[in-house]
This record gives sequence, C-alpha cells and structure tokens, in this order.
Amino acid sequence: MFQILVIDDDLAVRILLKRMLEREGYEVVTASNGEEGIKQALADYPALIICDWMMPGLNGLEVCDCIKQDPKLSTTFFILLTSLDSVADRVKGLDAGADDFISKPIEQNELRARVRAGLRLHQLSRDLQIQKQLLETEMSEAAEYVRSLLPAPMTEPFTINSRFIPSRQLGGDCFDYYWLDPDYLAIYLLDTAGHGLKATLPSVSVLNLLRSHALKSLNYYQPSDVLKALNDTFQMNYQNDKYFTIWYGVYNRVKRQLIYASAGHPPAILLSHKSGSVTEVRQLRTAGMPVGMFPEAKYVDGFCKIEESSTLYIFSDGVYEITKIDGTLWTLDGFIQTLVDSQNSFELQLDQVLNYLIALNSKEAFDDDLSILEIKFDVP
Repeated sequence: MFQILVIDDDLAVRILLKRMLEREGYEVVTASNGEEGIKQALADYPALIICDWMMPGLNGLEVCDCIKQDPKLSTTFFILLTSLDSVADRVKGLDAGADDFISKPIEQNELRARVRAGLRLHQLSRDLQIQKQLLETEMSEAAEYVRSLLPAPMTEPFTINSRFIPSRQLGGDCFDYYWLDPDYLAIYLLDTAGHGLKATLPSVSVLNLLRSHALKSLNYYQPSDVLKALNDTFQMNYQNDKYFTIWYGVYNRVKRQLIYASAGHPPAILLSHKSGSVTEVRQLRTAGMPVGMFPEAKYVDGFCKIEESSTLYIFSDGVYEITKIDGTLWTLDGFIQTLVDSQNSFELQLDQVLNYLIALNSKEAFDDDLSILEIKFDVP
C-alpha cells in the first residue's frame, strides 16, 4: 500500500484530503506545518507528498527543496497545493523540484488522477533505481572477478607491483606477468575500447588465452608475433566491434634485455638513475594499430637494455586522461613528470602516484579504468 503525506496548516484541508485519499485505498499521514512535514517524511519515506504552498514558517517551496535534497526521498513524488496559477509561480515551483500542482479549491476527480499519475512515476523511479543498484552490484562483482584473475605482486628476483582501480562502469583493462622459462618474463597490459561487460569479457579472454598458451604454434618470446596472433584471433567483426590496445614485453633477466611491441597503446616509461639526481626517461613504444581494427595490421619489435636501478611503468590511458578540477584534461607528459618526481620520494612510490591521481581527479570515481604496473629491476 502506498503511503501519502499531506502537509497543510489548514485542519479542514488535511481532514478533507485524508478522507478522499483513504477512500482510494491509500495510507495517509498528515502534518500541520513544514518542519513537522519534513520530520514525517524522513521518518516514513512516503511515496507521494501533497504540500500546501502558502504556510507560516517553512512554505511549500522550502519544504520541497529540502525533501528533494535527500537521496532517500529522490523517488518521492511532490505535489504543491496552491491557489496561485500564474506561469511565473509554476516556474518557481518547478525550479524548487515540484513534480506537479493541484489548484484550490480541490476537485476530487483531478486529485485522483494526479495522485495516480504521481504514484505511477514514483513506482517507475523506484524500479529504475532498483535496476541501477542491481547493475552496479553486477559491475562490482565483475570488477572483483577481474581483480581475482590479476597476478600477485612479485618480490624476487625483482619486484613487480600493480594497482587496478575500475571505473564505476568497469572498462576493459587487464594485465598479467609470468615466467616463460626461468630466464624470460612476459609482461603485458591491455585496454579494450568501451565500458561494461562487453569491454571486460574480451580482456579476460585475452588473459586466459595468453596464460594458457592456447595458441600452440605461437612464439611467445617474440612480442610482434604475439600481437599479430591476437590481431588474427580478435577481429572486430567477430568481437562485437571491440578492439583493444596492448603493450607486450619479454624481459631476459640474464642479459638484462627487454624486447617489446605495442598496438596503439600508451608508451611504457623506463626511468633510469644516472649520476647524481638525474633521471633518464625513455618512452618505449612501437608502431602498430590497435588489435582487431585491421586484419592486415603489422607489428614490429623494439629492444632496450635495462640499466641498473631502473624502473619500468606500464599503464592504461586512464592514468592520465583525467579531467582536473579546473575542467582541463591532464596529459601524458604531466603523468610522466609525476613518475619522475616520485623517484625522489621515500614513500611507497606507486601509492604516492595513485594518491596524486585521486586528488587530481575532479569526480568521485574515475571515468575509465586505471591500471598500472611498476617493475623495479634491482631489489634494494
């Protein structure tokens, strides 16, 4: 049974409305002023409120404004009861958040019709809110599933740390690292275009495919060959028009050599300490279109010698495509400078970087998934 709250300083009006509405089968509670009405609304969360506009103390506009600011009353339908009928007055009421109006003197058929319409909209809003909560729960569960697939931190023979912060909608970020043999470590991070499960599922499919070495004839030591095989397997026409960017590398810990290839992905950043406090910055990226975009896409390998005291960062574009509080978009160069600055800090560097990104972001949650790998090649 729907509950309706009537707020009016006129006892006769309260009695009249209560009788009319109870005959229609509604549960009706009343309040004699705005303050009492707000307290009643916060206690009972009624489906619909009928409130007089002109009252001593808080008037109907002020009551409406207060009610509409409470998230728990967001689906409550608010009707202003008024003898004012000018367009300007109606605009004031709508600006305050009123959903409808009933004119005095009250006409019973009009009251019934407007209440029924308001309750239908209230129920629709409730249903949409429930569906939204269910979707958010499913997205949260999906994010936890993705997180459960990601590798644990590595401490020997060098350290690898990672962070994965899914966006509210959940995107297509995924990463992995594992030993191909005792001397060669494969490392990659990918980002599927779009958001939601349609973006997440291809990422998980790639992770499972590479982790299981399901492509038996593939040379997993050759990054360009891996990207070509992925491009052959995950064409957009067969993957719901989804493509993904990826950075894939193989590190030889004996020769301290890194071979890598990228497909439309942001560059990995290699920071190496030189004499004094100088930090050398190298952007590791090769030419190549995103995987799945074009069947005949070509990929090439890059090579890099890893000097002592070097740190490699691999990340998705969510770490720098951030809308700042002033409305401007952050840049890759700004993110690289943040990485360089973190090298001189005694704090946990990856956590320091993430705390900076969270403070920089103008919204409660990131617009895109945020994923980052930190590989320190020499354990102190």
